[in-house]
Amino acid sequence: MSNQPAGGYNGKLLRVNLSNNTIATETLEEALLRKYLGGAGLIAYFLWKELGQGTDPLGPENKLIFALGPLTGMPLPGSGRNGVGAKSPLTGGIAKSEVGEFWGAELKRAGFDAIIIEGRAKNPVYLWIHDGEAVIKDATHLWGRDTKETQQAIRSELGDDHIRVAMIGPAGEKLVRYACIMNGLYDAAGRGGLGAVMGAKNLKAIAVRGRQPPAAADPGPVGELRKWLAANMNLVKDFVEYGTGAPMEAFEAAGNLPVRNFRDGLFPGISKISAQRIKETISIGMDACFGCPVRCKKVVEVKEPYSVDPAYGGPEYETLAALGSNCGIDDLEALAKGSELCNAYSLDTISAGEVIAFAMECFENGLLNLKDTGGLELRFGNTEAMLKLIEMIARREGIGDLLAEGCARAARSIGKGAEEFAIQVKGLEAGMHEPRVKPGLGLGFMVSPQGADHCTNLHDTMYLGESNWRVKEMAHLGLPGPFPPDDIGPRKVALFRLVQMQRMILDSLVVCIFLPYSYEQLNRVLAAVTGWDTSVNELMRIAERTLTLSRLFNLREGLSAADDKLPSRFFQPKTDGILADKPLDPAKLEKAKRYYYLLMGWDEETGVPRSEKLEELDIP
Repeated sequence: MSNQPAGGYNGKLLRVNLSNNTIATETLEEALLRKYLGGAGLIAYFLWKELGQGTDPLGPENKLIFALGPLTGMPLPGSGRNGVGAKSPLTGGIAKSEVGEFWGAELKRAGFDAIIIEGRAKNPVYLWIHDGEAVIKDATHLWGRDTKETQQAIRSELGDDHIRVAMIGPAGEKLVRYACIMNGLYDAAGRGGLGAVMGAKNLKAIAVRGRQPPAAADPGPVGELRKWLAANMNLVKDFVEYGTGAPMEAFEAAGNLPVRNFRDGLFPGISKISAQRIKETISIGMDACFGCPVRCKKVVEVKEPYSVDPAYGGPEYETLAALGSNCGIDDLEALAKGSELCNAYSLDTISAGEVIAFAMECFENGLLNLKDTGGLELRFGNTEAMLKLIEMIARREGIGDLLAEGCARAARSIGKGAEEFAIQVKGLEAGMHEPRVKPGLGLGFMVSPQGADHCTNLHDTMYLGESNWRVKEMAHLGLPGPFPPDDIGPRKVALFRLVQMQRMILDSLVVCIFLPYSYEQLNRVLAAVTGWDTSVNELMRIAERTLTLSRLFNLREGLSAADDKLPSRFFQPKTDGILADKPLDPAKLEKAKRYYYLLMGWDEETGVPRSEKLEELDIP
């Protein structure tokens, strides 16, 4: 292959060592890029290659990796994202997250495809990257500030309001194990505690400005795909109108809405916190990521009883469910405030909501008392307690210090059977979707390298009906429907594996999962941008390679098949509603897990990738 970077790439990695205050630019060889694409693929590769076994996730030896894909920054909807990864302080395994806004496109325009942050600065710093150059700058004056204050201060200091900033707030500084990294003020690399890794390095922010857009070998198919989406916006019409919260009321009716720590089924206040209610009351508009016409991001404003700044966007589905129904709260203005607080402090709203729901159930069952909580009545539905706990967690004050560890560690500290109320897998709190409605999602929670991740996963109810574009896509790949939503047999496992690989392709290209691009469309535009003669089969192999490498990383760090399990709650019926008599069957899930291992070329019992599979995938 040529020494010149393929189209869409800069061919450059920025390596920053904060311990010795050095910055170096390295070449990303085309062979490596074709093997892993970017994003999640590069993150898995560098963590496997460069991290020593047993690395402390919050120690200087951990590496924080920001990675783009070949489509990042192209004039294509969904291309403004970037991946972030590290060893997770929550799970001890691999953490990777994808995030929107404009930061990823700006980094591509600044001349880089990836950044690896090593070491730990003696004092708080931020990284300033612009037009192929980078410098480490003092951030002592920014430490302790929230994300809005930080972004404003950096832009003012550097004299450019168009600078894009990825940053942490006080939760990242305090090493809350589920702190996130914020791109701007309402786009989060949310899962796995990446903000805590950034805080442990004394890195407050990465500010980026670039003026050189990436070049495609053949830009024609990029424009064609953009026009296709414009002509098919009906496929994403609910996102356009309501954002990700569009199906909340339907979820509640179907039993898919988590209610009171996944315990209950019915939530009478659902209409009070729905996306439709937001549009009718507190919404002042919708916003978009780089180059995207969908504009799925809510912007809300509240004057009373809470003041909610529209600069922080507004609550999407996961936040509405995590802080809302899962905590028994139907106060929309309070949920908007909770969303603002999490974005200001840089807290993952999913983990924050699940941890608060866990604490509420512990309190109601006598495992925590008023002395433990500092006088807070941690009962489901207590709005003020929810808001107060967000601040206590972010600042590690009082019981917030314990809850900042995540529900798995908190449950072990509390004891007395608290583990029953910790809805997590591998230490990662569950996304706001119900495995008792979606058993394929439950399998995904079990075997995902990250833990209970809802993104790189199957949502069973989205694959219904012969005319469904997703079902047609699977038929083109040799797996025709139907796919009954309550099935967890071999065909559902095969469907999950195909969808998981599709999501991993998107995460390596770093393209938004909400856009209805097919395998063929993605391959066509990738080939055009890079100039490579790629195929759908090659993309699937890249996804399989990345998943297997992530599995190897987790095995090296002490995780095993025994950790691929759901919390006991999902094997119990809900207290009411449509799932009152429909728990998951643990024997069926275990059988599905073994079949998934088999399909992946891993040992059926241990989940360890077979040597033949490693040789086939060219994993050294």
